[in-house]
Amino acid sequence: MTIGISDIAFATAHQVLDLQQLADAQGIDVGKYYIGIGQSEMSVPFPDEDIVTMGADAAAQIIARHGADGIRTLLFATESGIDQSKSAGVFVHGLLGLGEHCRVVELKQACYSATAALQFALGIVARDASEKVLVIASDVARYALDTSGEPTQGAAAVAFLVTADPALLEIEPVTGLHTDDIHDFWRPNYLSTALVDGKYSLAAYLGALEGAWTEYQERGGAAFADIARFCYHQPFTKMAVKAHDRLCKVAGAELDKEQRLAQIAASLQMNRRTGNSYTASIYVGLLSLLERDGADLAGERIGFFSYGSGSVSEFFTGVVRPGYRELLRTARDAATLDDRVAIAHARYRALHEAVDAVQGSDYETAAETPGPYRFAGVVDHVRRYETRG
Repeated sequence: MTIGISDIAFATAHQVLDLQQLADAQGIDVGKYYIGIGQSEMSVPFPDEDIVTMGADAAAQIIARHGADGIRTLLFATESGIDQSKSAGVFVHGLLGLGEHCRVVELKQACYSATAALQFALGIVARDASEKVLVIASDVARYALDTSGEPTQGAAAVAFLVTADPALLEIEPVTGLHTDDIHDFWRPNYLSTALVDGKYSLAAYLGALEGAWTEYQERGGAAFADIARFCYHQPFTKMAVKAHDRLCKVAGAELDKEQRLAQIAASLQMNRRTGNSYTASIYVGLLSLLERDGADLAGERIGFFSYGSGSVSEFFTGVVRPGYRELLRTARDAATLDDRVAIAHARYRALHEAVDAVQGSDYETAAETPGPYRFAGVVDHVRRYETRG
């Protein structure tokens, strides 16, 4: 029996800030962003959007196509948790009207937890091939204003369905793991923005990649030459470029710059426009690869490196299934990005500052998002969500 991903769907916030706006406000050359870190835009949530509304939007596309029959588990991966106790997935479960016979859990380990959810889902389906697992990865990446992390902010969600005999991507069993107790990136409970040691984080990422790849090889994983494309966690897209350069060196792959870039270029295009989406970014990269790569990838092996600061990482592979293009929502996903409302730097900054202003108090949000679900506000310390229309 093969197990893997049978469908994958994308959602993002409905506002966008072009990094030209940020560069102009800071008085710097936008090339620092467009070229230096490989980012051109960042998705910015309306006040009535968050990880739940984005996650529900992505998951609803899965349910609309496949129905809810057989889904007895919903795993919600995020590092932008909205409650210290209740899973964000339970809110999604309610919005989507899923049945009561369903386990729902939220997973957290920085940007890695969506891959943990995938691995847990594979185990559930291996035990009972009739079960399906709905995985949602949804995050809003926030850093303090006027810091080095500010231009890498973003927001997005991905939902995917894990089943036996997968229609989209078969996940292979061999993995390589690497964990190290470090402080390269973290967010204490009392902060709404993340803290990061930039240079250390980049070095930690590359070291973890080498460690995970080494164990993957020791455990009998595929040779580098047998992997056609690669997807990396993308805190910014240039990081994936640096990572792939390092992996080629470690693996002894004698590829020139053009050849190395060809193996990852398509996976960078969507993340370049959404900004960092933490847990979702590697799977946004997968979707971007499947939708934007001009080659027919059916039967080809894809290598994945998932990294979560702190740190936990994993290298694994999957094989693209025949007919995968028929499952993609390429036009819809392109429109999702193109139809975002462009905002000026002043509005972006005001929205950023407003997040902390309402912490700990009851409030209502104006109905602004054009998306199918909205965060209505807080009443008696309880978050309220609504279906639009």
